Amino acid sequence: MDIQAIKSEIDSEIQQINSLPELEALRVKYLGRKGIIARLTGSIPSLPPQQRAVLGQQANELKAKILNLIAEKQKLLSAAVNKAVGGPVDITLPGIVQEPGHLHPLTQVNDEICDIFTRMGFSVVEGPEVETEYNNFTGLNIPLEHPSRDAFDTFYLKSPPSTVHSPPENKNRGPSALDRRRLLLRSHTSPVQVRVMKSRKPPLAVVVPGKVYRPDAVDASHSFMFHQVEGFMVDTDIRFSDLKGILEAFAKRLFGQDIKMRFRPHFFPFTEPSAEVDISCIICRGRGCSVCGRKGWLEILGSGMIHPNVFRNVGYDPEKYTGFAFGMGVERIAMLKYGINDIRLFFENDLRFLKQF
Repeated sequence: MDIQAIKSEIDSEIQQINSLPELEALRVKYLGRKGIIARLTGSIPSLPPQQRAVLGQQANELKAKILNLIAEKQKLLSAAVNKAVGGPVDITLPGIVQEPGHLHPLTQVNDEICDIFTRMGFSVVEGPEVETEYNNFTGLNIPLEHPSRDAFDTFYLKSPPSTVHSPPENKNRGPSALDRRRLLLRSHTSPVQVRVMKSRKPPLAVVVPGKVYRPDAVDASHSFMFHQVEGFMVDTDIRFSDLKGILEAFAKRLFGQDIKMRFRPHFFPFTEPSAEVDISCIICRGRGCSVCGRKGWLEILGSGMIHPNVFRNVGYDPEKYTGFAFGMGVERIAMLKYGINDIRLFFENDLRFLKQF
C-alpha cells in the first residue's frame, strides 16, 4: 500500500465529514479491525527484514495522524451540536426507553381459560361476530317471543334489500329464509355451537372464545361489548355428572384447589336441565364479604345439558346423542380473579391499571 496516497486520501475525506455518524464510519474504515491500517500492518510480516521496521514506523505515524484528525473533527462537530441545542449535551441523561409490552389482562385470562380446557382434550374454535338470526336464536331453541330477540337487547344490522324481502311463508318449510339471512352482531358465542355441529359429527369437545355484543348501558358491571368463552361436549353417553366433573376441574385449576362449587337450577332455552354455577368467594373463602354480597358465593358461569331441539336443528339424533354446554364471561372471571370492581377499567387503556398485569 502507498502510505503517501493514504495520507492524501484521509486529508480529503476528513474535510467532507459533516456529522458524527459519518465520522464514525470514517474511523471504522481506517482504524477498524478490518480497516486500512489493519491491512497495512498485517502485510508487514511478509516483507524483507530490512523493510519491516521502516513500514512499521510509517504505519504508526499514519495511525497517529488519523487519530488526531478524527479527534479534532469530533471537537468541531460536537461544538456545532452544542450550539444547535443551546448548550452542551449532558450525555449522562437517560435516553428514551421503549418499554416492553405485554398481553392485556383480558387476553391473559382468556388464554388461561382456553389452555385449561385444551389440556382436558377440548379444541379451540372461533366463529364470526356477524351472525344470522337463525344461528344466534332459532337454531338454539330461542323462541320468537323471547325478550333477547328484541331490538332493545340485540344489535341488528341493516341488511341489503335482496336479503330483506323473502318469499311468502310456508308453514311446512320450517325456519323462514328471512330468519336464516337476517344479520346481527352475535349476542353470545353459542352460535358457534350450531356452526360446529352442522359441519362435524360427534364426538365433539370444543371451546369457543370471542367478543359478543349487547346494547347495554355502560356502567361498572356492564358493557355493550365483552368477551365470552363457550364450551360444549357431545357424544353418545354424555351425562350431567360429566359436566360437573369438567367444570369442577376447571374452577380448581383457575381459582385454586381450596374453592368449593355449587350448581343452582336455572333456565336457558338451549339447555335442559340448566344450572348456574357458583364458587365459594375467593376473597373471604366463603365467610361473607362485600364482594360476594355477604353470601359467601360468586356466580361464574351458566351451563346445562344441550336441549334435544338444538340437536334436531343441526341434524343430530337426540335419541342417540347427548351433550352439555357452558358459557362464561371473561371480564367476570378476570374481575373475580384479580379483585377488580369496575369493568370499564379493561377498556380505558389507562397504563397505570394495565401495567399491574
